[in-house]
Amino acid sequence: MTGAGALGVVVQVSYLVAATLFLLGLQRMASPKTARSGIQWAGVGMVLATVATLFVPGLENIGLMLLAIAIGTALAWISGKKVAITDMPQMVALYNGLGGGSAAAIGAVELLRWSQQGAAPGRVALVLAVLGALIGAVALSGSVIAWAKLDGRMDKRYTFPGQQLFNFAVFGAAVVLGGLVIHALGMPAIVAFFVVALALGVLMTLPIGGADMPVVISLYNAFTGLAVAFEGYVLGNEALIIAGMMVGAAGILLTRLMAKAMNRSIRSVLFSSFGASGQAQAIEGAQKPIEAGDVAAMMAYAERVVIVPGYGMAVAQAQHKIWELAQRLIERGVKVKFAIHPVAGRMPGHMNVLLAEAGVPYDLIADMDDINPEFANTDVSLVIGANDVVNPVAKTDPASPIYGMPILDVVDSKNVIVIKRGKGTGFAGIENALFYADNTRMLYGDGAEVAGALVGELKALDGGH
Repeated sequence: MTGAGALGVVVQVSYLVAATLFLLGLQRMASPKTARSGIQWAGVGMVLATVATLFVPGLENIGLMLLAIAIGTALAWISGKKVAITDMPQMVALYNGLGGGSAAAIGAVELLRWSQQGAAPGRVALVLAVLGALIGAVALSGSVIAWAKLDGRMDKRYTFPGQQLFNFAVFGAAVVLGGLVIHALGMPAIVAFFVVALALGVLMTLPIGGADMPVVISLYNAFTGLAVAFEGYVLGNEALIIAGMMVGAAGILLTRLMAKAMNRSIRSVLFSSFGASGQAQAIEGAQKPIEAGDVAAMMAYAERVVIVPGYGMAVAQAQHKIWELAQRLIERGVKVKFAIHPVAGRMPGHMNVLLAEAGVPYDLIADMDDINPEFANTDVSLVIGANDVVNPVAKTDPASPIYGMPILDVVDSKNVIVIKRGKGTGFAGIENALFYADNTRMLYGDGAEVAGALVGELKALDGGH
């Protein structure tokens, strides 16, 4: 065997080991207890695959690759260290987009190279290059719009008359241009194809409402994985194919789970949005305030307390104080659980990450389906920062934009305390009937400060200890 042949075998074996690490890492990510090590295993696999690729026989521009890796690593390290937990959804959206953009860039380079050569290496490779470029470009521009919405730089929804018909026409144009690229590999068709593909991603995401963002993020994650897998085939890189297919499959599964959690089809997410429905029923009554001392006493002498976190807890960085509050209650013999809605926050698993950061044991965290039957026997439900996922109009008002979305049945509790900064609506822009319920009291203020006040009141009840 020649030296190049032996080196090729080493590269292929390295890809196999990297793929195994990807699979094992993904498996370990399924449990909160092993998720950290799963990420580390997958990271080692990615490093191995990257290093092995540098030794592929005949590879050119290695210096430029090393420079790009160094720049990317530095930027990722700095941004990863600085990003606040509240900005994690935006970062995830951007990283999804960058992955899709990378796949689209690979497709663009290969198509332009084949255009200059006057032929592609094969019809299958050409078709997959175009498909990967289309999906990757849509993921890139769509993720940028999702980031802008999550970051408050753009309105949550943007619609205009005939929008879906116009979007369908743009999609048709992208398909036609892709067909022209496959047929002729002309430079004008390639440029026009990418322009239209990027425009399609923007147009697809503009009308999608804020409450659908967790679904959109996971959907674009799936798009990125598929695009990477297609372009991996074009390059003949097994590591890209395997990694892309795993990311795509996981993204598709997560998208289905997120959509199911909201009782919405993927089609309804893409072609309609929360807030686009008819006139909702008027909510009667008034929000009734309560003081921290009264809430502390209520929880201190309760048998069961359920804490329901939402994005507002992330904004206030209140997870550590909330866990301290829960520990105080547990020491008094109160049975405490944390209830998590699948789409609470602005990305899948957002609340789980926050609670894990605070050190909340996994056995105290309950999913929506498990906790809902227990609310009727719960003495106090403490809602901090959650809004749309506890709104009872999802079950009672057919005219509401969120009607049919499964919610946490907090309203069934004997007493509900809502920690909220003000009287505004949630991310979906919908008034919450829970805040006006007879058994609900509003504890206004910053989440962390209010939680600290509750801890202080509990200490006072315990004689200052």
